[in-house]
Amino acid sequence: MFQKTSFTTLIVGVFIVYVLHTCWVMYGIVYTKPCDNPKSDKCISPYLAGKPRLQLSIYTALRPNTEGGHSLIHREEDFDVNTRFERLVNVSLPKKTRKNGTLYAMVFVHQAGMSPWQDPRQVHMVTQLTAYMLPKPPEVSLITGEDEAQKQEQKSTPGDDLLDRPVSHWRSRLTLNIVAENFLFDREALPSDVHRYMKVYQSGRKMVYLPLLFIDQLSNRVKDLMEINSSTTEMPLTISYDTIALGKLRFWIHMQDAVYSLQQFGFTEKDADEIKGIFVDTNLYFLALTFFVAAFHLLFDFLAFKNDISFWKQKKSMVGMSSKAVLWRCFSTIVIFLYLLDEQTSLLVLIPAGIGSLIEVWKVKKAFKIYVIWKGVKPAFMFGKSDESERRTEEYDSLAMKYLSYLLYPLCVGGAIYALVFVKYKRYSGVYAFGFLFMLPQLFVNYKLKSVAHLPWKAFMYKAFNTFIDDVFAFIITMPTSHRLACFRDDAVFLIYLYQRWLYPVDKTRVNEYGVSYDEDLKGKAHKD
Repeated sequence: MFQKTSFTTLIVGVFIVYVLHTCWVMYGIVYTKPCDNPKSDKCISPYLAGKPRLQLSIYTALRPNTEGGHSLIHREEDFDVNTRFERLVNVSLPKKTRKNGTLYAMVFVHQAGMSPWQDPRQVHMVTQLTAYMLPKPPEVSLITGEDEAQKQEQKSTPGDDLLDRPVSHWRSRLTLNIVAENFLFDREALPSDVHRYMKVYQSGRKMVYLPLLFIDQLSNRVKDLMEINSSTTEMPLTISYDTIALGKLRFWIHMQDAVYSLQQFGFTEKDADEIKGIFVDTNLYFLALTFFVAAFHLLFDFLAFKNDISFWKQKKSMVGMSSKAVLWRCFSTIVIFLYLLDEQTSLLVLIPAGIGSLIEVWKVKKAFKIYVIWKGVKPAFMFGKSDESERRTEEYDSLAMKYLSYLLYPLCVGGAIYALVFVKYKRYSGVYAFGFLFMLPQLFVNYKLKSVAHLPWKAFMYKAFNTFIDDVFAFIITMPTSHRLACFRDDAVFLIYLYQRWLYPVDKTRVNEYGVSYDEDLKGKAHKD
């Protein structure tokens, strides 16, 4: 008969299938089948193969069409599609744009010596040079209530409600790309993502496609936005151009569509910007590595949560476990989650932190043996009693907290005074530091008991793998600096735990002196002195 398959094996199997399917889809995106017979009428030839003389013209307009009027801001004479360049121009802002309006850029690639409005061989694209964002909130001092810069601003600002109204911001970068390779498309196998960027015309019996012009929206980052006010008459615009491979173009099109879809599903501009940063700030090879790292991170997160819950669900005794560390870890995890939520960090970091907070609350209930009895709609709380072995562990736990308080109290007072005087914004960095300190009592309990058999090693190892994955994410995903440092903080604790595991080896064939079995298969075995 069929052997029973564990839930973990099933999840790993689904994960492998998902990774293989994703690799196949990615291959289908970056690879385009060329036309087999160049002389066939089914082939679509490139216009650039004839090496025509081209010109690049960029206009601004109040509307995404010619009805709103247009103004020339830059013209590139004798435009060579194979030559990379970067230009800095100053753009005059119309009065409507300065009054919280919009402005568009119209980019034309056309034949040299001809007006883009009259050239039948021209290609053009339109993009928005402005975006609506909430203004940056003021930074306040805990002593004075505001800093000098904000005092100056508030004198000229009619009300605080303006901070809740989106205002027009200037996109300071315009990134253009053209596919310069002479690729022959098969008319019967034309990719749909390229089709909407393609403009073709009939030349005899053959079809010819004009240059594939692409405006990179992923390069528009929130950090590059500049607020527009009524007194601003000009804004700087960096125009950069480079060639792009066909495979990368198709990949970029899919990524832009994905970011747009996420925003339609409720992702904020901040979340979308984090995803843009992953694509823009890394090359494609590192991006592929990032995908596998992210996939394994989600897998290990799930397995760690699953095994952690299984361990604590079966745990009946707190022998060898630091209950105070569990309590503080619950508190610090909740505060860190609220901090990440307030900082609007990436959902890749925020969602696991929220799930972990709920699990830590449940652990506190188990650790302190809290029972909730409902009397109608009014809950009543009852606490269980500790046996002699648990009381011995609590003595070591209290002794560890006593030694730790010698370091904790000065840090707490000093950090509060420093934040009160110097910090002009909300910070929870102390929670990360104290979270590190409160991981130490468990190490002290392990040292006094000369045992690590009471720890949930399966869940711990999955979290350890995620610790090193977090080290990679610390340089990829935008997150608060204190949370980034906390990733490396966990590395040190993990190494100490590994040293203790080597120092206090576990005999898997017996139950330890506290009646707790390391091996799950031996959990029903009775203890004998």
